[in-house]
Amino acid sequence: MTEAGNSGPTPFRLRVDQLAPHIMKAMEVLDAEADKISLPASLVELVRTRASQINGCAFCTDAHAQAARDNGVSERQLATLAVWRDSPFFSARERAALELAEAITLVSRHRVTDEVWAAVTPEFSETELAELVWTISVINVWNRIAGTAHPWPLA
Repeated sequence: MTEAGNSGPTPFRLRVDQLAPHIMKAMEVLDAEADKISLPASLVELVRTRASQINGCAFCTDAHAQAARDNGVSERQLATLAVWRDSPFFSARERAALELAEAITLVSRHRVTDEVWAAVTPEFSETELAELVWTISVINVWNRIAGTAHPWPLA
């Protein structure tokens, strides 16, 4: 749905932040805690961006692509993120994180398989895996909120 004469999305379909501020505050606390992890910010932002792409959340894709740039992710990586399996610009660790991000994000289509888990676990400690699962889960919640509420335009 668009405003008359505007080809872009309607800004703020629903101000969930203002209408349920107690839940928004809890999400912000969860998000702040998720930022206190030991994984490199560049890896975290690649994962957040990829999950946001899959979920079709323009707001989060834009925000996390910029955060990825700010944390040293190259333009070539961002340009090929949607096709990372065919791109030479990602390390084994980044590929493992992206594999897990896609599996968790698409869990409604198929579960996170033992094969995916076996491919991911050599690249991370158990603590890092726990942090990665939380990171992916939190961005998926944000994608669903922003993709529904349309918090446009970006500030």
